Amino acid sequence: MPNFQGPDHASGRPSPHSRRTFIAGAAAVTAAVAGGAPLLSGCSSGESTNRGGTTGGKDLKELLPAHVASRASDPDIPSRNGSSPGFTRAPEPGDLAVSVRGKPGSGGTYTAFTPLWGTPPPKDAAYYRAVNKALGAEIRWQTQDGNTYGEKLSAVLASDGIADIVCIPQWEMQGRIHGAISAKFADLGPYLSGDKVKKYPNLAAIPTAAWQMSVFGGKLRGLPMPARPLGGVVPFYRQDLFEKEGWEVPDSPDAFLALAKEITRPTSKRWACEDMWWSAQIIFGCPPEKPYYWTERDGKLVHKVETDAWLEALEWTRKLYAAGVVHPDAVAGKANDAAARFTSGQSLMMNDGDAKWYGLTFEQAAANPDFRIQGMDFFGPGGGDPVLYQGAPASLWSFLNKELPKERIEECLALADFIAAPYGTREQRLVDYGTEGEHYTLKDGVPVKTEKGVKEVMDTYRFIVSAEASVAYPDHPQVVKDYCGWMQRMGAHMRKPLFYGMQIQEPTRYASLYTPFEDLAKDVVRGRKSLRDAQRAVTDWRKGGGDKLRDWYAELLEKNGSGV
Repeated sequence: MPNFQGPDHASGRPSPHSRRTFIAGAAAVTAAVAGGAPLLSGCSSGESTNRGGTTGGKDLKELLPAHVASRASDPDIPSRNGSSPGFTRAPEPGDLAVSVRGKPGSGGTYTAFTPLWGTPPPKDAAYYRAVNKALGAEIRWQTQDGNTYGEKLSAVLASDGIADIVCIPQWEMQGRIHGAISAKFADLGPYLSGDKVKKYPNLAAIPTAAWQMSVFGGKLRGLPMPARPLGGVVPFYRQDLFEKEGWEVPDSPDAFLALAKEITRPTSKRWACEDMWWSAQIIFGCPPEKPYYWTERDGKLVHKVETDAWLEALEWTRKLYAAGVVHPDAVAGKANDAAARFTSGQSLMMNDGDAKWYGLTFEQAAANPDFRIQGMDFFGPGGGDPVLYQGAPASLWSFLNKELPKERIEECLALADFIAAPYGTREQRLVDYGTEGEHYTLKDGVPVKTEKGVKEVMDTYRFIVSAEASVAYPDHPQVVKDYCGWMQRMGAHMRKPLFYGMQIQEPTRYASLYTPFEDLAKDVVRGRKSLRDAQRAVTDWRKGGGDKLRDWYAELLEKNGSGV
């Protein structure tokens, strides 16, 4: 998927990311958790981790926290068609709601192992001191480079030196990571299930679907970062340059290819697009990623790679490459530099996570005030309405070390309640901006980071937990209007995938079955392999375990029902 660039600063929501693998690390975790007693899976029946599963029905309902919506502030753009609410204005300091009375902590000190995309602030940063003071406790950060987080995470999980708080993203849950979660981290159900969560009002305001995905090994273990419904892949285009050149935004695959050929001028170092494979899958109606890659047809489960849509998406993307409209650096696999090529005007269309909408606008505001990034509406294969699948309600979690005694778990949850404060609260302003006068100043009522704020105020605390996803950029209100409008339009075509909201642990024997298709797709679209090779790979997948995996999911569906 598109490159992960860290969480969305104002809402605490991460932009989606590439699926990172860590073979050596996963092997280390496997060795660590395989030697002891059997690890319980997500199955309510208590099956072994090798068999995998999920928790559903009555068992799941008993685990989930009660939901009590926050009334901290009303959005300027209410939710419609499942979209996230939008905030275009910043409350005056005196109008900020107070969601936590007093200091939630009681003087404890905790270590937190989390990813970070960017330069880590100094360990003794004034920002950390200010937030820790308000928390009444100290969080000592063990931030790691997000691009190599998987390897470091697996090494830590295989050791005895696990931090008190550990963040694990969904895309790092390869191999037996689910088993490690069950073995290493605390059951939060006794503190949060049902009405118990009302002790922590901001945690109670987190959507139920996000908590549903926080159940691992039959227990409520994760503190979630709720996700936006359609933030995973956004096809962006340079609206400023489109308007300048008089180009019409394409409304079909054929129109996209025709426009791409018109835009591309290699002699002027201008190409139409970056790699569009992720958008192509959505355009042609492919099911989502693992483990939601199943649809049901005539009473039988059909895997994503078995659909005509997947082959059509491959063929269309291959046409883009063959036409020479994809930037040569993208052809060479240099995905990490796509945003730089996009902002410099070398490529005019790209797909990436939703955080780029604000992130690139903020980055270019001074250097290129005419810069305008816009989301292209998805279209279907024939240019009609698309079929869009709603994204997972959460994709990152933090977990508490099971060795923490009861009183320290309760203190951690009180700190998490402060951190999960929603937009428009005093706590959110501190976590997102730091201290007024030192880390930000108010300009026309809008918080603007100082030079010190830019260096120190990073999205570290948000990797512990965050509030319901929103779109809140008072410094760039047009981005809020554009993004919310896009979500509302696209939401009209949105449906839930078959296993929506389920935290599914596949049996370990099938864990890497789908992995080869990622490299295969790269080869096919670049012309190094053919569609016939892709079809042969699907046949091999069926024989190599795909049909058995289908049966396993069918049994899961029969026992727990679908998430639709």
